[in-house]
Amino acid sequence: MSQTKIIAKPQKDRKERNDAFTTKAMKKGCQTNVGFPPPAGAFWERHSSKPTSFRKFYERGDFPIALEHDTKGNKIAWKVEIEKLDYHHYLPLFFDGLRETSHPHEFFSRQGVHDMLEHGGSKILPVIPQLIIPIKMALNTRGPSVVCTTLKVLQHLVVSADMVGEALVPYYRQIMPILNIFKNKNVNSGDGIDYSQQKRENVGDLIQETLESFERHGGEDAFINIKYMVPTYESCMLN
Repeated sequence: MSQTKIIAKPQKDRKERNDAFTTKAMKKGCQTNVGFPPPAGAFWERHSSKPTSFRKFYERGDFPIALEHDTKGNKIAWKVEIEKLDYHHYLPLFFDGLRETSHPHEFFSRQGVHDMLEHGGSKILPVIPQLIIPIKMALNTRGPSVVCTTLKVLQHLVVSADMVGEALVPYYRQIMPILNIFKNKNVNSGDGIDYSQQKRENVGDLIQETLESFERHGGEDAFINIKYMVPTYESCMLN
């Protein structure tokens, strides 16, 4: 009686599944399948769970403002003369509110900033250091509407008073990184580009306008500092 010899088939090597850039994936002699690296998320919005200081003050009724309606739409009714406000106290708070996206906080903070920049004069320059963190936090949200609003405010800020543009130059390292990331991010499909340009909500175009405004009003050191932070920027002052 013959005996049948059973030959075991060799098992195929199975690669262990590990996430990319982990310690296990980089271990020598270990066959591993790391797949694709996770997305960097450079353009993803960042949401903060903490309420802004502007919202806290507004809900406590600490701002001398009210909502007024007229034939042109809504506007802020100031209960005191804007020129007499304590800019060291109020202007940073309104800048902090630029991160707001819900009504009425969004409307009051954005319109309030422009009103104070319009009437601030010599009171604005001494407050510049207090505005940098709120500006940086607003840009770091990476939300299109917040970024566009902040860029428009920056354009208003540099022309709001003498020397303000030059005073911002030392803070380009805090302001420019997000501008460098979004500089080439434009709407380029269908009718969207015309609509966004009409409303001045095209991020790439607004960044270009803002950088040019910084260069024009930032003095002789502005361009080289812009170029350092945004290498693709070309001077608008060349003849």
